[in-house]
Amino acid sequence: MLRNTLRTFTTTSRIMGVTKTTISAGDGPTPQKGDKVTMAYTGWLRTSGQPEEKGNVFDSTNKPGRSLFETPIGVGRVIRGWDEGVVQMQLGEKARLDITSDFAYGDKAFPGLIPPHSDLIFEVELKKIN
Repeated sequence: MLRNTLRTFTTTSRIMGVTKTTISAGDGPTPQKGDKVTMAYTGWLRTSGQPEEKGNVFDSTNKPGRSLFETPIGVGRVIRGWDEGVVQMQLGEKARLDITSDFAYGDKAFPGLIPPHSDLIFEVELKKIN
């Protein structure tokens, strides 16, 4: 008797200051630079010694009252780590983006949320491409 076995595979790719790990694969197109994308996301400060190195959540579209995030991608409207990481994703994909500080906010802070020189972790789901 044959049984079907569902296996989960993760793929990881690294471009300079961004490591993208696929959590669940998408089946649609990949956004091109300049496309407007709609995403759900949660962002954490990277903290050594924590499970998966996730520290405090600093932002999330999953918070009550928040909506999905829309932005042109690949054109400098968001941090460089998102510009480089999201254009590697397929529509419907959920991925983890590990972003070094030089591809995030660098020596600048995001007041009250992100200290200078912070490495960040995002879980991003690509919901729509326009």
